[in-house]
This record gives sequence, structure tokens and C-alpha cells, in this order.
Amino acid sequence: MNILIPDDWLRDYLKTPATSKQIAECLSLSGPSVEKFENNVYFIEVTTNRVDCASVFGIAHEAAAILPTFGYKATLKKIPLLSYKLKSRVKYLTVKIDQDLCFRFSAVLIKNVRISDSPLWLRQRLLNVGVRPINNIVDISNYIMHEIGQPVHTFDFRKIGKSKMLLRPSDKGEKITTLDGKTHILAGGDIVIEDGYGKLIDLAGIMGGENSAVDVNTKDVLLFVQTYNPISIRKTSMSLAKRSEASELFEKGLDPELVPFGISLGIGLLSKITGGKADSDILDIYAKPYQKKTVLVGLEFIEKHIGIKLNRNEISTILTALGFTTKWKVDNLEVSVPSFRSGDIKGPVDIVEEIARLYGYYKIPSELMTGLLPEPLINSPFAFETKIKNILKGYGGIEIYTLSLVDKNSVLKSGALKLKNPLGTDSEYLRTSLSPSLVKAGNDNSGEENPFHLFELANTYIPNGRHLPQEVMTLAGIMVNTTFVKARGIIEALLAELHSSIGLIPEEGADFLPGKRLVLKYSKKEIGEFGELENGYFFYKIRVEDLRKTSIETGRFFPLPIYPPQIEDLTLNFPEKTKIGEVIEAIKAVDKLLGEVRIIGTYKNNYTFRFWYQHSNKTLTNSEVQSVRNNILKMLNDKFGAFQ
Repeated sequence: MNILIPDDWLRDYLKTPATSKQIAECLSLSGPSVEKFENNVYFIEVTTNRVDCASVFGIAHEAAAILPTFGYKATLKKIPLLSYKLKSRVKYLTVKIDQDLCFRFSAVLIKNVRISDSPLWLRQRLLNVGVRPINNIVDISNYIMHEIGQPVHTFDFRKIGKSKMLLRPSDKGEKITTLDGKTHILAGGDIVIEDGYGKLIDLAGIMGGENSAVDVNTKDVLLFVQTYNPISIRKTSMSLAKRSEASELFEKGLDPELVPFGISLGIGLLSKITGGKADSDILDIYAKPYQKKTVLVGLEFIEKHIGIKLNRNEISTILTALGFTTKWKVDNLEVSVPSFRSGDIKGPVDIVEEIARLYGYYKIPSELMTGLLPEPLINSPFAFETKIKNILKGYGGIEIYTLSLVDKNSVLKSGALKLKNPLGTDSEYLRTSLSPSLVKAGNDNSGEENPFHLFELANTYIPNGRHLPQEVMTLAGIMVNTTFVKARGIIEALLAELHSSIGLIPEEGADFLPGKRLVLKYSKKEIGEFGELENGYFFYKIRVEDLRKTSIETGRFFPLPIYPPQIEDLTLNFPEKTKIGEVIEAIKAVDKLLGEVRIIGTYKNNYTFRFWYQHSNKTLTNSEVQSVRNNILKMLNDKFGAFQ
């Protein structure tokens, strides 16, 4: 995620003589990447796993640890924390929450606030981070979120019916109108808050409800600071296509230990800027406080993965600066992980990464790879797939890439694997066929009048009982605005260039027009199919591994004939629906003197064949050719009803 950090705001928490340019360079080398520094603002890219850095204080914390490694003095000013009583129950608000959805729920009543414009310094800081000032209440909420990375929300307390809140999962079909005036129909399972009258007043973690918003008549506000289940927030945000700065933070898993700081900053700013007075009791429901997390890592493990030797003090200094607590036991290091890093520090390799980045990747010596180059794999599946692609491209094919996740209507086999937490209904299942995606691609290009051929090589996921689905690498394609003969010709050309002895056998099949389907078979095993679909597209699919097994790298070679062939063209009329593929196979079986036969033209039911008559040891006479021709014509008349 990308954030903006004004330099003057950063220095509220970071004390250092380093210039803005030096801070930007050091951060980029060892921490969050500073894309540019412009108009006194750092443009910073923060990786998804480091939500603790997505704030002014978070960047200050990183900078205070990184700058000393480059020789710049730097100290971090702590977040102020006021002394207030945290209680699980308060007199002014009755609360019931689903603790699987909300890990920490805190709130405080602030009375007699004055709604007005924010002071200039506050408005200017919000503008510097791309936020439009609205009024002092809303601006304070946005200010806190950007300062410490903890979203906060304010309700007009008098609009909370019966001073009650119920935080629960939404029911399917429930509606809520958010602060931006948009009404949303909820899918169910979204985190919502209803008041004592049963009306929804908050789409938690996404946006507040319009019916509980602070306005010019507000006198008492409820300052509201929570930590939500990140999976639930992400699901709601994506299903409603509603993204907010708060949801982007919540969905990445915020530190519940940050909540008291949000409350403390909120009370201080609201008291100072609005003149309001906070209740002495603060509601704080925190059923499962953070438990100390420890990671053990050996010195040998650290040195092996970084590639250099480091002393114990150097390692401890780096980790301590980042907020970790360390304790050496001979050559083993026990690292206590702070709550704000518990989301991304899972094991020893994560500790090694922290040590390496602050030590400096640029300090680690690099070595060129030595040794012999590895031999290429013989008959590699990847090489074979590339060969297929190149052949089809040579015949005018265009390779496309479509998504492996499809909707329910695109699943052609029962038992397809369904995702537990899909991003939407259009990506619930792993596809069992490439056909729906290719047909859709064809429809998307239906305005094209010229012939076109789209193909894809990708895995399909075939149901396998209770086990994970079988991944089958499949070649599939569609040809549009062409003829059956030309489409079949491309398939035959592909098989010929792969030196495959697969046969194309006419068979009827579902989804294909009658008499317009060919099965690709090898030793009676079906490995693919080709034919015309009901919409007029020509579709084929072939299992790539089976195709590879039937193909050979180099075809058979025969010496060039010494004696010339006699070549002649014959035009024959066949009854309607005659399968010409069978005709050609039958012609080839008539006589060994017939070297080759091809179709060179068609008109309605008339087909023009070109015949090559040839003998390996002599030149054929006219009478010998006539005898072969007569046998062919008799066979075609007797078997297929053909005539000249």
C-alpha cells in the first residue's frame, strides 16, 4: 500500500539531524521504499505484511532503528498515553459483541463538544496526506488514523437508540446506508452494529452509518476504537466493492495493543480542539490479550542464511532497535516478538530477514555462480509446451490466458473444488474445462469479421473424490469465422509437426453439432476431441501429457524416389453427409501403388482429389495407373455411392 508522510509531521516523533534526502535513502535501502520526496512529503510504499509501518509513527519507528546503522543519530518519541480507567462495563453504554469478529472493543463518551472547522495546522496536515478536511470531529478521527495507523470512528451519541450497541454478523439481505449516502444490500456475515431499536448504525471497519453521523447539532460524541477480524473486513470490502482507508488497514490485521493509544490521542485532541470533556471511565472489552510470542534462532542458522559472520552484540542491537527483546543462551538467541510485529514474524527465517535488512543487504558480499551449466532436460514438458505454442502461432493462432477460478455456471463436472473464501461469485470454483473461458473470449471478439483462432495451455482441475483435484495440463482452442475443413486442417498440421500418430475418429458427442465431432485417439485411448459447437465455433481440447507420449522428436525419413510419379486430379460427387476422412483412408488402402492422395478443392458435394501413382523400382505405365484408378472408383461407388 502507498502512504504519504509529511516531513514536519514525521519529526514530531523522530529526532534526528539527518536531512529529508538522507532519511529517504536510508529507509529505501533497509525498510519501506520511498518512491520520491516532493513538497516536503515522503511518498512511501509499504508491503502488505508491514501494516505497522502504515502511519507517521510507524515510519518514525522504522527510521529510528535504521538511521543509526548509517551513522545518523536518531531517537523515537513515544506515543503519549493518558491515565484513564479501562473497564469492561460503563454506565453510559450497554454493549454486546461477537468476539470472533471484534478482538478489542473500546469506546468513551465525550460530552459538550463544539462542531466547527479544524485549526489550520490540522487541516494542512490532512491536506498533505490527501485527506479533505470536513469538521473538527471528523478531522480528528482521520488525523489519528494517519498518525498511528489505528482507525477511529465517532458517533453522535444521541442517535444510538437506548444507548445500546450489538456487534454481530449481518443477515443476508439486510440493508445499511453509509456516510456517503449509498445503500448496500449485505450478503451476510458482514460485521455490523445495531442499536437498541434494532437499526444498523455502522458497517464496522468499512464506513459508519448515515443515521448515526456527527452533524452540526451534535453535542455528545462516542469515540470508538476497535480491532476487527481482518478476514471478515476483507470479504465485506471486496463483495461490496467498497474500499476505505480504514478497511485497508483493518484487513491487514492491526495490533490490538494500539487501541489504548488511539483512545488517548482522541481524548486529548477532542478535549483541546472541541472543548468536550471525556467520561472518566473508558469501555474496553479485550477477551484475549496479546500473549508473549518467542522465536528461537541459532547463531549458526543466522550466519548460514545471511552468508557472513556477525557477533552477538551486533545482532542484539539490531533487533532491540526494532522493538524486539533478546536473550542469548550460548549460541542460541531467544527473541520476544512485540505485539505490533506478531502478524509477520512467524519463525527463525523472519528474524534473519530483520537482521539482514538492517545490517544492510548492500554490505553482504556477492559471488558469481560457479560450476558447469546444467544440462537441459531431455524431453522436457515445458519445451514440448513451447513447441506446441510455436506451431499454433505459426498457423495464425493467438495464445490467451484466462482465470483458473470460474463461476458455478462454468463448471462442467460435478464435484469441482469450491473455495471456502472466494473473492466473489464469479471466482468460486476451480475450472474443470477451458471451454467456457475460450467461448467467452470468442464472444468478446464477436465483432471481428475475419477468421481468428484463440488457444490456451493451462491446467484444468478434475474432481478426485475427497482428495485434491487432479491437475491436467490441457491444450484447448476455438476457431471462429472459418470452415470445418480448415479448422480440422490446423489440428492435423499440429499432429503432423509433432510426429504424432494420433487418429481422428468421427464420433457423436454432447455440445457438438451432429456429424461434426472427431475424437483424437491413440491405441483406443481417447486423449482429446475436436468439432463444431452449436454456436458455430470450432473447439478442440487435447491432454498435453498424452499428446507428448504419442509424439517423437524426429520423424521417420525415407529416401527420395528415383522414378517419377504420375499425378492426376479426379472430381467425384458424394452423397450428402459423407465423411470424407473415411473416404481418404479407404482410398489409401486400395493399392500400394497409390503413394499419396489429397483434397485440393470442394464445391457443394463435389470433391476434387489429387492422386500420386508411383512405384519404387520403375516408372508406371498408363495401363497400370488405369487399373489402380478403376479399382479406386469401383470401391468409392460400392462403399460410398460416389460417381464422376
